[in-house]
Amino acid sequence: MTKSELIDRLAERAAPLQVPHADVEMAVKLILDGISRELAADRRVEIRGFGSFSVHHRDARTGRNPRTGVTVDIPPKRVPHFKPGKALRERVDAASDEASNA
Repeated sequence: MTKSELIDRLAERAAPLQVPHADVEMAVKLILDGISRELAADRRVEIRGFGSFSVHHRDARTGRNPRTGVTVDIPPKRVPHFKPGKALRERVDAASDEASNA
């Protein structure tokens, strides 16, 4: 699901509450920007019932190009990481069980 699809779906669900589409869009953008800002500052973000986002640090290492076999130096990098929460894992498992039983 893309960000625009998420905004559209949330706007549809908020229609009975008469929340304007622009307000839903602004809320989604603020939340995603906040998560990005916290991760850029090396802070962990936890969304209860969903999961947590963090940044893992990968050290520099020597790798090998699989096509040519040449060794290359790989610089250190920071990689975003998501760990789903227990409630999310249970919902996904329940949904996959229902789909396989149908």
